[in-house]
Amino acid sequence: MWVTAHLLRAAMELPNVVDADVKDALAALVKTYRTMQSGLIYETRPDNMLAAALCERVQGSVAELRKRLAEQSGMETVRDTELLGVIAFLQRMEIQQNNGRRYGRAFIDFLREQFPQAEAPAAESGPSLIV
Repeated sequence: MWVTAHLLRAAMELPNVVDADVKDALAALVKTYRTMQSGLIYETRPDNMLAAALCERVQGSVAELRKRLAEQSGMETVRDTELLGVIAFLQRMEIQQNNGRRYGRAFIDFLREQFPQAEAPAAESGPSLIV
């Protein structure tokens, strides 16, 4: 759930992110964690700049999660195989929810419906002119 919430938050914070960007980011993350299982540390970066930014933010959130778990006594860290399972599940969900449109956001909207608390908080505006 942590990875999903942070993926959604990153998709909402970055401008013009569409399902294709999320698809590329998830594919790159799956490749990265599959190579980690074999003992190699090789980070796959997508050519798409928005997808690369999504990957970076998701991996940063995973590092943050591992840091938080390490600080708490008695908590184990998250294994790479568990993360691979979550990311592969998200990749399958994206394939299922994707409507095939070039600039579609069906998967992102699906995540927004499922995780409304994960959306980035709206920027606070000044006082309203209408009272």
